[in-house]
Amino acid sequence: MITPWNWPLNQIALKVAPAIAAGNTMVLKPSEECPGNAAIFAEVMDAAGVPAGVFNLVQGDGAGVGAAISAHKDIDMVSFTGSTRAGVLVAKAAADTVKRVHQELGGKSPNLVLPGADLAKVLPGTVTGILANTGQSCIAPTRVLVQAGQEAEAVGIIKGIFEGAAVGDPLSEGAHLGPVVNKAQHDKIQGLIQSAIDEGATLETGGTGLPGGVNRGYYIKPTVFSGVTPDMRIAREETFGPVATVIAYDTLEDGIRIANDTEYGLSSVISGDVEEAAKVAPRLRAGMVNINTWGSNPGSPFGGYKQSGNGREGGLFGLKDFMEVKAVSGLPG
Repeated sequence: MITPWNWPLNQIALKVAPAIAAGNTMVLKPSEECPGNAAIFAEVMDAAGVPAGVFNLVQGDGAGVGAAISAHKDIDMVSFTGSTRAGVLVAKAAADTVKRVHQELGGKSPNLVLPGADLAKVLPGTVTGILANTGQSCIAPTRVLVQAGQEAEAVGIIKGIFEGAAVGDPLSEGAHLGPVVNKAQHDKIQGLIQSAIDEGATLETGGTGLPGGVNRGYYIKPTVFSGVTPDMRIAREETFGPVATVIAYDTLEDGIRIANDTEYGLSSVISGDVEEAAKVAPRLRAGMVNINTWGSNPGSPFGGYKQSGNGREGGLFGLKDFMEVKAVSGLPG
């Protein structure tokens, strides 16, 4: 099991729980960006009486420990959560031993706002998913697709939500955004924001540089762009920061086409009338479709299509993905 830094303990539990329920032994390599929570988890497993050798923790980076796990002949399956780039390397390293590879990778989730939707009613519950965890969520619905006639109203609502999002010290209690994980991630987000400006998107709020009230640290201004077109970098690359991009469409068919026009297919959101959303949901090429909310129900199978990976975590499907099927024939009746 190789887990990421953005929802670290959540991703560990999503793998360990079904694996141990299915009777597996396991080796966990958490992200080197956040090793401490995994060490505490290992202590909890020991205190709970898990037999020695069932749960094993190994710390290290992806290039060293992750690559060794992926290539090791005595490991039957690798369950990886992380970037698509790293997922490809895991799959290649695993290929020589023909082991199963279970991947939950990147995303570029659309929020398809249905024509005529009550924007003041539906947008707050979905747009806030872009701000959750300082935007560091693979299912963040960053591409907000709105019919052209409602674009200005949508921008006003989203802008108000983002300008009301406070930024502050993560060690202080309260509802505010902390910094992103490290300098590399900070610089990547800053570069994508600048690319949107350079490519002609309209900066509604936020932008590059530090937010007001902080003078150091890897903080990102909650940022909203309008006038974004599907070919811009900001509309195609995973941002992993508190940045919303509003894209206008003409007809619902056009909106569905833009929603699916991505190499990813992890999650998607539909904002608007529930009955109309139910008709659209089967047409979205994503492993999860959330109506008027940005996160799936607990226990739902979590995973995606295309370059967002394969396999599922959570619920019955997640349990089955940590099991092998065996057919036994010829037993007495």
